[in-house]
Amino acid sequence: MHDLRTSIDAPLGRPRPTLGAVDLIALVVGIVIGAGIFRTPALVAGLAGSEQALIAMWVIGGLLSIVGALCYAELAAAFPHMGGDYHFLGRAYGERVAFLYGWARLTVIQTGSLALLAYVCGDYLQTLVPLGPVGSSLWAGAAVVVISAINWLGIREGAAAQRWLTLAEVGGLILLIVAGFLAEPAPAPAGASPAGDGAIGLMLVFVLLTYGGWSEAAYLSAEVRGDRRRIATLMVGGLVVVTVLYVLANLAFLNALGLAGMAASDAVAAQVANAAFGPAGAGIIAAAVAIAALTSANATAITGARTSCAIGRQYRGFSWLGRWDERRDTPGNALIAQAAIALLLVVGGAFARDGFALVVEYTAPVFWLFLLLTGIALFVLRRRMPDVERPFRVPLYPLTPAIFCLTTAYLLWSSLAYTGTGALAGCAVLAVGAILLLFLKPHDEESLP
Repeated sequence: MHDLRTSIDAPLGRPRPTLGAVDLIALVVGIVIGAGIFRTPALVAGLAGSEQALIAMWVIGGLLSIVGALCYAELAAAFPHMGGDYHFLGRAYGERVAFLYGWARLTVIQTGSLALLAYVCGDYLQTLVPLGPVGSSLWAGAAVVVISAINWLGIREGAAAQRWLTLAEVGGLILLIVAGFLAEPAPAPAGASPAGDGAIGLMLVFVLLTYGGWSEAAYLSAEVRGDRRRIATLMVGGLVVVTVLYVLANLAFLNALGLAGMAASDAVAAQVANAAFGPAGAGIIAAAVAIAALTSANATAITGARTSCAIGRQYRGFSWLGRWDERRDTPGNALIAQAAIALLLVVGGAFARDGFALVVEYTAPVFWLFLLLTGIALFVLRRRMPDVERPFRVPLYPLTPAIFCLTTAYLLWSSLAYTGTGALAGCAVLAVGAILLLFLKPHDEESLP
């Protein structure tokens, strides 16, 4: 059986360890802190029965994300590869499952996420610089093009952009936290009740959505300098930073608005900023959310193209995607293909009633399905390849990966239960990939380190 130890012809080039600790932490922090923290706290507050339950849920979300990061760190340290999950799934289940994941990432997961983040960025830039009735879509398309172009120039340019964007993103969130703690507490809305029904499951869906993206660090495992064991430290360290910021943000929102005020607000962050900075607060928040979305989009572009490149090295029909530019240390062709598909999704969203919601529905079920399969792959590879060197082993095995798998299974069920026609479209595109498998031929196999 072809085990994804794919051929790499000399002209295709190969990744080199060019990234440092700061680059990986910037990617983890930057991709996780997206627009969600500016939007979901109000939804979670509406379901929480108390302020203590609200804060506890954000702490639990951080801990569960760290559990997942530990699982990924073992896989990334044992099997470093630019394909990330694609490589792990191939070793655990064979090339067909891996191809379906790579196909889903190229056509649904990563391109859908890129389009979604571009839409968030576009929506807020439109409030600052209106471009007419389709201004949000124009801004979204421009975001995809600019980010893809920067990363096409090289990993150094992409990593530098990620560092500066993450710095600006974290700075904006810290400014909002300070504003919340300094703001005069607002009176509770008339008739509002601070007590929700304590729907832990639904709260967890919103919280973990806001923590999403940490797994992308696995795609840079072959490009990080130093001991492979440090991948776990860097991933967990990045998530600890995010968890602290998220908890502080919610404490600041509670100080400014109270639980009932948060639950009644359509825009918690904007309301806090307005209380602290007056009318200028709306502009500050719009800029902060746009930067946050752009930061996550840049990280998404970096990691997504690497999976597509891995597919190109495995299958002749996608050879064009497999070329790695050693001069710029980037998968240039894969970045172009990724940008083109993301732009098509942006155009499609422009004709939908709610482009953002459509892309969420399109992406979520397929994403959680393969995240669950990757968690199970840890068990499979421990049993199938016990002698492989594992510089890092997930602690408290098998309890830790079991918790991760149960969490992702629940989120898969939730994404199928609460999404609409967009989810069907995502599943249909995945089915097209299954049909393609009947006609694709892999490259001749060679040994890969």
